[in-house]
Amino acid sequence: MRQQLKELRQVMADRGVGLCLIPSPDYHASEYVGSFFKSRAYVSGFTGSAGTLVVKPDWAGLWTDGRYFLQAAQQLEGSGIELCKMGEKDVPTVEEYLIREMKSGLRLAFDGRVVSAGEWKRLKAAADKAGAELVTDCDLPGEIWADRPALSAEPVFELPAELVGESRAEKLARVREKVQAEGADALVMSSLADICWLTNLRGGDVACTPVVLSFLALTAEEALLFINPDTVSAEIRAGLEADGVSLRPYGGIYDYVRGLSAGKKLMMDLRRVNSLLLSSVPEGVEVLDRRDPTELMKAVKNPTEVRNMRAAHVKDGVAVTRLMRWLKREVGKTPMDEISVAEKLESLRREQEGYLMPSFEPIIGYGPHGAIVHYSATRESCAALEPRSLLLADTGGHYLEGTTDITRTFALGPLTDEEKRMFTLVLKGHLRLGAAKFRYGCTGLNLDYLAHSPLWDEGLDYNHGTGHGVGYILSVHEGPQGFRWKQLGDAPQVLEPGMITSDEPGFYLEGKFGVRHESLTVVAEAETNAYGRFLYLDWLTMVPFDLDAVVPELLNEDERRTLNAYHARVRETLLPLMPEEEREWLVQATRKV
Repeated sequence: MRQQLKELRQVMADRGVGLCLIPSPDYHASEYVGSFFKSRAYVSGFTGSAGTLVVKPDWAGLWTDGRYFLQAAQQLEGSGIELCKMGEKDVPTVEEYLIREMKSGLRLAFDGRVVSAGEWKRLKAAADKAGAELVTDCDLPGEIWADRPALSAEPVFELPAELVGESRAEKLARVREKVQAEGADALVMSSLADICWLTNLRGGDVACTPVVLSFLALTAEEALLFINPDTVSAEIRAGLEADGVSLRPYGGIYDYVRGLSAGKKLMMDLRRVNSLLLSSVPEGVEVLDRRDPTELMKAVKNPTEVRNMRAAHVKDGVAVTRLMRWLKREVGKTPMDEISVAEKLESLRREQEGYLMPSFEPIIGYGPHGAIVHYSATRESCAALEPRSLLLADTGGHYLEGTTDITRTFALGPLTDEEKRMFTLVLKGHLRLGAAKFRYGCTGLNLDYLAHSPLWDEGLDYNHGTGHGVGYILSVHEGPQGFRWKQLGDAPQVLEPGMITSDEPGFYLEGKFGVRHESLTVVAEAETNAYGRFLYLDWLTMVPFDLDAVVPELLNEDERRTLNAYHARVRETLLPLMPEEEREWLVQATRKV
C-alpha cells in the first residue's frame, strides 16, 4: 500500500471523515493542471490527466476512462487502490458511487475549489436526503504533502491582434452583448482557456498549455481580471486598463461574488466554476446557469486564425516529416529509444521559427507500448527501438501561429500481416472521415460512423473519441465540438465553418501493438444550392502516412483517391521547404498508391 494513502487515512480518521474525494482538476475545472494541483497523482501514483480518487477507511478506488486503463492498471499495482473502469459494465460513475455510500452521519470531504458547482449541487442534494455532511473547506491531501510545489506564477505575455484577428476590446463587446441578451447583470468566468482567449493573454502556469491562473468578472461597466499582479508587466497592465480591464488579486474573486447586491442576476457556467464560487453567492442573487459565451466564440476560428494555423501546420509538417525520414533511415543503426525519439522531434520543432513549446507531453509508444492509448515513457519503462514492428507517435506543438496535434504510426522494419492489416483498416476510417462532405446542421455524431465503420465491419473498436476541438495557442483539447459515436452529456454541437477538430481513429492490441492516425481538419464552406448549404473537412496536418505499412488491396477506389490527393498536397507543400537531400525521399514517401 502507498504510504501517501496510509497518511491520508490517518488525517481522515483525525477529522472524522468517512469518505474523501480527490478529483483531477484545479480551481478552474482544467483538464491539464499545474504541479501544485496534482493531489490525485500524489496520493494514488496514477499520473494520467483524467481520473478521480475516492478513499474510505477500508477501500480506495480510482476512476478513469478507456484511454488510461492499461496505464492505470500498471501504476496502481500494489498501491491498495482498485481500478474502476469508467463506462464498463457494472461500474458506477463516481457520483453514483458516492451517493450510494451516503448515510446518516457520514462526512464526505473534498476541497470545494476543485469540485465543480454542478457536481457539488448534486452531492449536496443527496447528502441532505441521506443525513450526511459535506466538508468542503479542507484540502486533506495538502495536509500530508510536505514538499508540495508552489502555485505557479509565470510571466504573462500578449498576442497581438494581427495574430489572433480580433482585438481584446472587440471580444469584450461581443461577450457583453451575449450577457445582456441573457438578462444577466454580471458574468463570472473561471475557465483559463476562455479567459485567455477573451483577453488575448497567454502564460505558462500549466505545462504545455499557455494559460494564466485567473478569474474574470464582467459587467456592462467593468471587467475585472483576478490574477497574480506580479505576473503582469507594466506595459501589459497599461494595455488592459486602456481596454477597461482592471486587475485584482487572484483570490479576490470569492469576495467579489460575496459582495454582489441582492436582486442581481449572475451568469456562471456551473460545469466550470468551482463549488466555493457558487456557495459564495449571497442570498437574493439569482444564478443563471449558462455556458460561457466564449466557448463557442473561441471554437469558431476567424479567417486570421485559420490562416495562421495552416502556417503552423506547415512548419510542424517539416519537423515531423524529417523525423519520419530519420527514423526509417537510422533505426537499427543509431541507438534510439522512446525518450530519445521525443527529444529528437522536439529539437526538429525548435528549428522552426515561432515555435514555443509542446502542446502536450509526447506519446511515443513502441510495440506493446503503442497499445497504451496515452502512454508516457519514463526512464524505467522506456523501450529501445528495433528495426521491426510499429512506433506510435502522438505529439504536438504550440507556435506563434497556432497549435498542432498529430499522430503518425511508423513501420520501423518488417511487419506482421496483422500489423499491416490493422494499420490499413484504421487508415481507411481516417480517410473516410477526412473526406467528409455534409449538410450544415450535422454534428460529430452524424459523421463519426465514417471513421468507425472499417473496424466495426470486423467486429473491432477503439476505446476513445474519434476527434476533439483544438485551441489557438491554448488547450490542445477544446470543446464544444467533437467526433464520437455515443452522446455524452449535453446536446451535440453543430459543426460550424472555422472549427478545428482532430480526426484520430485507432486500434490497440494489448501486449502487441497500437495504431492511431491523427490529423487536424478545419470545417470549410463547400457550396450552397437548391438542396442546402454544404460543408467539408479540409486537412491542416501536412505529414505523410507510412505507405510501407499499407495493404493497398484493402483500400477501395475512393480511399486510394483520397490518400493520393492528400499525399500530393503534402508533397507540393513540403518539397520547397525540405533540404535537397530529403526531397527525393519525400517524393518516394508520398508515391501514388
